[in-house]
Amino acid sequence: MILSRMRRLFCLGLLVPLAFAQRATVVVIAGAPGEADFATDITQQLDAWARVSAQAGAQHIEIGRVESAAPADRERLQQALAGEAKDGPAELWLVLIGHGTFDGKEAKFNLRGPDIASGELAEWLKPFKRPLAIIDTTSSSAPFLSRLSAPQRVVVSATRSGNEQNYARFGKFLAEALADPKSDLDKDGQISLLESFLSASHRTAEFYKTENRLATEHALLDDNGDALGTPADWFRGVVATKRAREGAPADGPRAHQFHLVRSPAELELSPDVRARRDKLELEISALRERKAKMSEGKYFAELEKLLLQLAALYEGT
Repeated sequence: MILSRMRRLFCLGLLVPLAFAQRATVVVIAGAPGEADFATDITQQLDAWARVSAQAGAQHIEIGRVESAAPADRERLQQALAGEAKDGPAELWLVLIGHGTFDGKEAKFNLRGPDIASGELAEWLKPFKRPLAIIDTTSSSAPFLSRLSAPQRVVVSATRSGNEQNYARFGKFLAEALADPKSDLDKDGQISLLESFLSASHRTAEFYKTENRLATEHALLDDNGDALGTPADWFRGVVATKRAREGAPADGPRAHQFHLVRSPAELELSPDVRARRDKLELEISALRERKAKMSEGKYFAELEKLLLQLAALYEGT
């Protein structure tokens, strides 16, 4: 009896640090709302992110819901990022909500107090080697995508240029999509950042169509580090069929590996197994892109090798 209890305690001791190692951090910062209608929309987004973070068991850091005296929201964000681990398997999600501006040279995220320029945020994020998703749902957010893009990083912007300056509706739809089963396009029991992006883009387009208004925002997703991004209508299912630049790898595969709320099967995987699985999946995706330039025999030989490694990885879990 005593031995059995000790074994249970030992297993629990192993599981606790394992769960902590997988725990994502979600940093959500809201800017100055401006008009009352926008304030309501921003609050709804903050609430939606808080709910999905709780569902995921993620560490949730919220800045800007209410006006504070000191420090300024800009400084609070800088401090929050400075306090986060720079490496490791746990994902860091950074979400910007509200309004942005672009003067033709520099884009800024409008806060209560001093704003944040895209170049400043890029400097703050330079040390991060852990999985990082940056979701800028503000107007004029495309320049943030081009400045923050980097290998192994996912960046989403609500607009395709800095000149799309009207308030963006995309953010609310994306926050809602993260917990909406209808967003699970590949039916694997969990919703990836890519799937949320595609669902939100579709709902944004429907919003403008229903309102009989000219669309003033066109969201982009970048996860190949080319700083160009891919719109939702370039995807068929979860696979991009067009490239922003000839010869560039497709956007989407890395974003499809970001899951804030993971399925029970996914939660059973250790961070190490998940990292190796993700690497193999990205190698398979890259191989499929090279298929047209390879002989059929070589392609299937390399594909079989990767699939066998993937199968062995799952058998060992």
